[in-house]
Amino acid sequence: MLKKNIYTFFKRLSKEIPNPETELNYTNNFTLLIAVVLSAQMTDTGVNKVTKKLFRLANSPEKILKLGETKIKNLIKSINFYNTKAKNIFKLSSILIKNFNSSVPKTREELQTLPGVGRKTANVILSVAFKKPTIAVDTHIFRVSNRTKIANGRKPIDVELGLEKNVPKKYLSNAHHLLILHGRYICKARNPECYRCVVNDLCMFKNKNFNLKKNATI
Repeated sequence: MLKKNIYTFFKRLSKEIPNPETELNYTNNFTLLIAVVLSAQMTDTGVNKVTKKLFRLANSPEKILKLGETKIKNLIKSINFYNTKAKNIFKLSSILIKNFNSSVPKTREELQTLPGVGRKTANVILSVAFKKPTIAVDTHIFRVSNRTKIANGRKPIDVELGLEKNVPKKYLSNAHHLLILHGRYICKARNPECYRCVVNDLCMFKNKNFNLKKNATI
């Protein structure tokens, strides 16, 4: 996509979604971290149902350790891979207490030393908690970026670096959530709703869907 069109693309999305933010529920940086770790291969709605109970009992590393791994498993058992995620939550809480004075670290390198925290999760924390202009490439962002040709790539890291290069600085801090929300509600995987998309004239996707019953994939 041409540079001028990318600018217009984000200008329109910003007008359409004036206050883009995560749909995960959290109360502090620690609970945000836990919610994001739990969100791997899960919907935000599914995670929010679990964290409503979990955060009522434990909203700090110390309280998570006090709960214990078994109790955590019971609280999050509706989450995919809950056994592994419970172990990671318990371990990362211990590491935060020991190495980071119970605070969530502010660099990608430090975040990735925590169990269950990869580059994507680290980027979400940097973006949401610390307002850094990073872009965590999930399935929605990967799909939207490749379809529109804002940033092409076969791997998430390629799309991430492409977006950081191509997205205008003015919109870089909000690009992460703008693309996620656009992908979640408009540029859907099976039935992209191009007929109500505010950037369909800029999008370079060949199989645009102006009929709700028509399926389309990347």
